[in-house]
Amino acid sequence: MLTVIDPSNGEVIREVTPLSTADMYGVMGKAEDAYREWRRSSFSDRAEILCKVAAHMREHMDELAPLMTEEMGKPIKEARGEVEKAAWCAEHYAAHAEDYLATEYIESDATRSYVQYLPLGPVLGILPWNAPFWLAFRFCAPALMAGNTCVMKHDPHVPACAQAIADVFKAVGAPDGVMQNLLLETPQVENAIRDPRIQAVSFTGSDRGGAAVAAIAASEIKPAVLELGGSDPCIVLADADLETAADIITLSRIINAGQSCIAAKRILVEAPAYEQMVDLIKERMARLKLGDPREETTDIGPLAREDLRDNLHRQVRETIDAGARCLLGGELPDGPGFYYPPTLLADVSEDMTASCEETFGPVAVMTPVRDADQALAMANDTRYGLAAGLWTTAERGEALARDIEAGQVAINGIVKTDPRLPSGGIKRSGYGRELGPHGIREFVNAQQVWVGPKQA
Repeated sequence: MLTVIDPSNGEVIREVTPLSTADMYGVMGKAEDAYREWRRSSFSDRAEILCKVAAHMREHMDELAPLMTEEMGKPIKEARGEVEKAAWCAEHYAAHAEDYLATEYIESDATRSYVQYLPLGPVLGILPWNAPFWLAFRFCAPALMAGNTCVMKHDPHVPACAQAIADVFKAVGAPDGVMQNLLLETPQVENAIRDPRIQAVSFTGSDRGGAAVAAIAASEIKPAVLELGGSDPCIVLADADLETAADIITLSRIINAGQSCIAAKRILVEAPAYEQMVDLIKERMARLKLGDPREETTDIGPLAREDLRDNLHRQVRETIDAGARCLLGGELPDGPGFYYPPTLLADVSEDMTASCEETFGPVAVMTPVRDADQALAMANDTRYGLAAGLWTTAERGEALARDIEAGQVAINGIVKTDPRLPSGGIKRSGYGRELGPHGIREFVNAQQVWVGPKQA
């Protein structure tokens, strides 16, 4: 049984029965049957479905967004933004997939030789709770436009979100079996990956979970894309626009109550600007409103689960005990729900918990550095390599970006995911790319075609 708890008050709001093994295999069968026709559909036919899906989500935003608020505590104004972004992703691939997968003609000794990009079959997406709609469409929009069918195994804590996503496709008349919700408990996932009808796997989640999925997929010789955790550095050099940097870094740190893999987690500030930057971020974080995610004025809602809050508080207390200054927050609030206050930790050294571990919550961790060289060394001193931020002149930032060990670098702006640009990590942050032209090519057969006769 999947039990859903409202994180704003700790109350059970629904219990959902997961699929039986027989029902799970039934979903796989429908995905394979649908693939036989879907793969032969035109790009325009697929695009028509995805555009209808986008329009339906916008029309029903006031029904869809509150599901995220209820099941994982996302503030309602952010939840509406997420539905809009998911719709944008569907529209982006509807408009650009054909160009992204255009046949490439390559000269050889053939009369004609080229590479064409063909679908693989049913793709399994294993998704987390922190962005239920956006991450679902980041997975399914490119896969569907490439001609694959999608089986979505969403997080057990957001079953209503998952079903709503599947229902959107049904509501707009998508072919049966093209995009399905696979409601499973975690122990059932291995069987889903191993099902011979599944041809590829997309996983977003922790590095521990990603390692398990990767091992299973590899044992079945199935391609996988992994988008895992991050301990993302944000470097602020003394020549940066500090006021703007403070605005954006604060926003990055508190979106979704800080529960984001690509949020700025380690803020490394060059010594001449350090104390001013600490004051600027403290001022901004102190203005944030922690409260009921259903209220329009709320900036930070609850964390999604009690265990996540407990772990975050452990990280904060261990870091304070090790000598960091706590300038804001750091205490568990009274009352129901899994709330954690915006917290600012200053003078955090590399060996302290909040610097060594990924913090998933509204906690800003600030560290002074001597210069850009030390900042780069500290930024790269992590097992993760998902994303990074740089605040300096544009020219200097572009030069420094080449030395940052991360799959994504934002210079003088917020680190974000964008349907137009590839996203993904290195090291223990995963492999493969999602989004942009690179993402849609992860789950296709890049088939070489050589047409004779041979030319001299």
